[in-house]
Formats: sequence, C-alpha cells, structure tokens
Amino acid sequence: MRNSAPLQQTGGMSADRRLRPGPRAAAPAEDRSVPSCASTDDPYRWLEDVTGERALSWVRERNAETVAKLTGGFRFETLRAEIRGVLDSTDRIPYITRRGGYRYNFWRDREHPHGLWRRTTLTEYRQEQPDWEILLDVDALRRDEGENWVFGGAQCLRPDYRRALISLSRGGADAEVVREFDIERREFVTDGFQLPEAKSSVDWIDADHLYVATDFGPGTLTTCGYPRTVRQWRRGTPLAEAELVYEGKPDDISVYAYHDDTEGFERDFVGRVLDFYRCERYLRWGNRLLRVEVPDDAIVGVYRQWLLIELRSEWTVGQTYPAGCLLVTDFDGFMARGAKGADLRVLFTPDERSSLASYSWTRRHLILDVMHDVLSQLRVLTPADDWRATPLTGTPPLCSVSAWGTDTRTDDEYLLDVDGFLTPSTLAIGTIGDGPAVVLKQAPSFFDAAGLAVHQHFAVSDDGTRIPYFVVAPDSAAPPGGWPTLLYGYGGFEVSLQPGYGGALGRAWLTRGGCYVSANIRGGAEYGPRWHSATLKHHRHLVYEDFAAVARDLITRGLTTPPRLGAEGGSNGGLLMGVMLTRYPELFGAIVAGAPLLDMLRYHMLLVGASWMAEYGDPDDPADREHLLRFSPYHQLRAGRRYPPTLLTTSTRDDRVHPGHARKLVARMREYGLPVTYYENIEGGHGGAADNEQAAFMSALVYEFLWRHLSG
Repeated sequence: MRNSAPLQQTGGMSADRRLRPGPRAAAPAEDRSVPSCASTDDPYRWLEDVTGERALSWVRERNAETVAKLTGGFRFETLRAEIRGVLDSTDRIPYITRRGGYRYNFWRDREHPHGLWRRTTLTEYRQEQPDWEILLDVDALRRDEGENWVFGGAQCLRPDYRRALISLSRGGADAEVVREFDIERREFVTDGFQLPEAKSSVDWIDADHLYVATDFGPGTLTTCGYPRTVRQWRRGTPLAEAELVYEGKPDDISVYAYHDDTEGFERDFVGRVLDFYRCERYLRWGNRLLRVEVPDDAIVGVYRQWLLIELRSEWTVGQTYPAGCLLVTDFDGFMARGAKGADLRVLFTPDERSSLASYSWTRRHLILDVMHDVLSQLRVLTPADDWRATPLTGTPPLCSVSAWGTDTRTDDEYLLDVDGFLTPSTLAIGTIGDGPAVVLKQAPSFFDAAGLAVHQHFAVSDDGTRIPYFVVAPDSAAPPGGWPTLLYGYGGFEVSLQPGYGGALGRAWLTRGGCYVSANIRGGAEYGPRWHSATLKHHRHLVYEDFAAVARDLITRGLTTPPRLGAEGGSNGGLLMGVMLTRYPELFGAIVAGAPLLDMLRYHMLLVGASWMAEYGDPDDPADREHLLRFSPYHQLRAGRRYPPTLLTTSTRDDRVHPGHARKLVARMREYGLPVTYYENIEGGHGGAADNEQAAFMSALVYEFLWRHLSG
C-alpha cells in the first residue's frame, strides 16, 4: 500500500514469514578467493530447454525418485493433511478490497481450489458467515474452457465499478491474458477489451479507452521481455491500431502509463523503467510529456495536490536530504518551478534503528508505517493540520501491524491488521478521528502455542554490523544437541521480513518440537535504503556473511548445532541457499531452495533475468563477472567436498526465475555423487503451486525432508 498513485512500476522477484547472548562463535578460516577448481563449463545447458522432451524426461525421472523417497509414509501424509487443513480452512480471514459500496475478496478452499472472485457489503462482512455474491468461479471457467487458468487479479473501472479487466494466466505464469468482465452481469464482455498472453500492463482511462503496454510484435519488447511501448487503445478498434504514447529503449526494463481519475486532480503519467531501482517519470499533458524532475531511484507518489518523494539515496537540492527520508511538496508548484524552487517538507527522517516501511492515504490523512528494529509503529499525518503527526495505535510486543486507507475518494476509513509468529491475525476497521478501530475478523489458532515463545536477538556479521533475527522456540532450555532449527532468509530487492503468523509452519514444525528463525539480513529494507544498497553488486558477499553470522550465533547460544540446523529460502533466497551450500556447508544439516537463482554467469540471459542486473551486476562486464563467479553456486560446487543434504524445488511454469537454474545444479550434484533431492511442479509459476492441493504437497515435501535430516 505504499503509493496511491505510483510513479514506478516494475516486475520483480518475489517473496510467498529467551537466552542471554553468549560469545560470538569464531568463523572458520576460509579462502574467499575464486577457487581454482571453480568450473565455468556448462555441460547441462540442455536442461534450460524448459519444455524440451529430453529435459522434461529428466524432470519426470527426478520427480518420481523424490515421490518414492519422501511421500507415502505416515508422517508425510499427516503433514500434507494438516497443511491442507490450514490452506482450506473456512475460518481464515477473507481479506477485502473496497470498491464503491462493496467489499471484494478472492477465496480458495477445498471445494474451490482455484478460487472464487466475490463481493459483499460491509454490513454482511461484519457477520460471522457473510452472504457473498459470486462474480467469477475460476474452477468452472477452467472446466468450461479447458484451460488451466489461474486468477491474476482484477482492475475495476471507477467510479461505478461495473466493468473490470481480469488477468488470467496458464498454470500461474507471469504472462497473462486480459479480458473485460461485466461485474453486474457476471460474465465476460463479448467483443470487449481482450489482450493475448503476454507480460502486459493495462489501466483504464475511461470506459472506452485503455493504456496498454504489451507485446505488439517484433521490436516492441525490451531485452528483459517486458513491453517497450505503451499505447492508448480505443474500444472497437484493433489492438494493432492503438495510438503510440511512448517508446522506451531496448535495454530498459519496461514502460508503463496510467490514469489518475481523482475528481479535480485528473492526470496521466508515463514511465520508463531504466533498471530495477531507477525510473524516468513524465506527466502527460496533451501531446507533451513533462519530466517529473526527481531522482531516478526515488519512490514517488502523487495524491491530489501532493507529491511524495521517498529517497533511496542522498539528494541535494538547496539543502541535502538523507537517503530514506520522505518529502512532500505541492505537485503543480513542483512541476512549474522545479525541485530548486519547490517548497520541500520532510515528513520522516530515518535513524540507525528506524526506517519507513510504507505509507497509505485516506481521504484527508496520511498513514506512515515506521519500522523500529523491524517492528512497525503507525503514525497519522494530517496535511490540513500542518502535517501534525499522532500515533494511530499501539503495537503488541514482537508483532507486526499494518494499516491502509480503503478509499481515498470518499472518507478516512482504514483497515488495521495485527499478527505475530504466535498470534493469529486480527483485522479491524476504523475511521481516523473516530476512536479506536473495531475488530471485524479474528483468524483462528491453527496450532497450540502454549509453551512457545518469541525472542529477538542480534548477531554480529564479519564487518561488525548487528543483524537482527527472530527466534520462535519452546520457552525452555534447549535439549542436548539443540533443537531442530529452520533458519529462513531472503536478503535482496528491499524485501523486509517481519513477524507473521504461519498456521502451516506451526503445525508442521513448531508443535513437533522445531525451532524457527527469521533472519533480517542486509539486502532487505529493515533499516531503510542503506540496509539494501550496502549489498549491491560487488558487495553481495555481505548478504551471505550476515546469514552465516546468524547461523553461528544460534549455535553459540546453544539453541542448535550444525547437524540440526536447516536453512530455507526461495527465489533470491534460493540463491542465498545456494551460497550457503557451497560456501558454508559446515554450518548446516540440510538446505532447501525453492525457485532458486543459481547460475550467476547466465542468469541475465534466462527469462527476465536481465532486469536484476542492478542488484547483482552484469555478467558480460569482466569486473562484474569476476565477483559473480565468486559466489555463483552452479560454478562454486566442488567435487570431493562434503555438502549437507539439499532439496531443490521449482516449477516448469515459472517464467520469472528459469527452472534451468535448479535443474542444472541438481544435475551437477548428481554427477559429483552429492546428496540432492529434486521436485519440479508442472504448474504454479514463480510461487511454485497453482492451488492449495499443490501447495500442501510441496510444503509437505519440504517439512518431511527437513525432519528426516534434522531430527536425528
């Protein structure tokens, strides 16, 4: 909920959440230079052929081996059933989006594994069992059309919300088709707006016009595979005849355009995404494009008369503003006089322990979510009262809290969500200025948390930086040899990890005697831009040193031992796991990597990998190639070295992180006779599963693997 009218849009990697400190464990002496045996040969490139028969035959063989090895036993079946029970529970909170007089929700359960798009009124939603109006049954659509559709969201046309643009992907891929939907008639519009399968972005201008950035044929995509042109499409005309609005350059990430229909402040914006963190932004004024002269790496939003600028790097304009601060100014005045003539006001300044996590508007107020040592504190700022700040609500200890406005056009209503590792979510509703929020829904407890406790600790990384992490474990002394411990991390792309309730984690791990740890390593945004920017490109090693420092700290505290310590991460976190495997194998008893990025010399050539070079570096640049080779798991694996048992999972339909990464590392590990297990889901996209049945199966595989290797 960061920006009500974002001026930067990119596709990224994602995301799917007691003892006193002792002396820091000494790090083993290690050679951090490029090993002479680091292999840059690639005999397994044929596995990059995603749907090639030879590659898929290899995948089927590995899947069969994994199914025979891990499934069928009592524990696996129990794990799968317990996890499926959480995912399918009808007592889960149906989170809602406000559109006009209705509250919309997308819902999956056992009877509707691919989901229902539905709506109800707020009065009904307050009931224990609301009466929902079903708008689209995705399972019925799959049967009727013979396609494995996965719902990708809906953009509704304001202000009457009678039409929507619905995105559907095959098997959960990023590439989607877009089809116009009549909400009142609950059917797709015959001869309405339709886009073929592509990595598109669309936005309503009015009932008869759209902004469309999609694949218009040869020369219209960037080298990353995203749209290079954005056009204005009029109803009833062929898509190929849509009017060109803006064209980016081949090496850009993508382009976009959108319409802000706020009454009295109607505006159109166009953007050119230069890399993952930099963007040029323009106000479309008739046939002219007027540059919004803010730093390319800033996060920018426009709401009514206000321009908000969140800085990723220091900016000097009249005076120097530090990275991580939030500025506000009058938008029209800024466009007329430029940054040097604008009246810039600071709304938030970070410090060593605090950063801005997000912000959200209501009609008359701005809600800030400020993290202090990774825990949120909410503030309300009121423009009409000279931006006076007041606390919105208190935060329970070691829990997360978030709040967002529900409709910036009409009132100051907001939703408030609170949860923690052992605290099921509570969803409340309030109106700023009208007293405390009132509880709407309370999630059930999916596991017995009695005897469990949450603590926050800090490890010390190799360069002396304090790294926070959360421990969820029995509230008692650790047994001899420590607890079976699962250490989770991500470490990239400004993704922050905060406390959050996980019913499946509780059932499958915590209540069975496991300890869970969430590491807030650098690469995220827990302490603002500095926490992320410190790890870019040639400084990537800091991410991995941080995670290893947390692992050592757990061991030093006596919470666990290397044979009982497992690590898990996905996507960029899968790369983290690959580095733990190849650089720190002595610290872990098992490693799990999902949808991992592993071949750092070819990642930029696979799918949308080139869009991440601002994070990792350019393998075609000799200097970058050298530092990438130092940690590229596919190239750092060595024959004859001992490694912990490893499970890698991915999806054939993942069109973000290429499944070839995981396939090739598995093939090389098998060549070296190393302990590796592999499963590739045919559907699921980057998330790894297209429905709850698949998600429960994949999750049960992970926990079964971990219990087998960490409980001895």
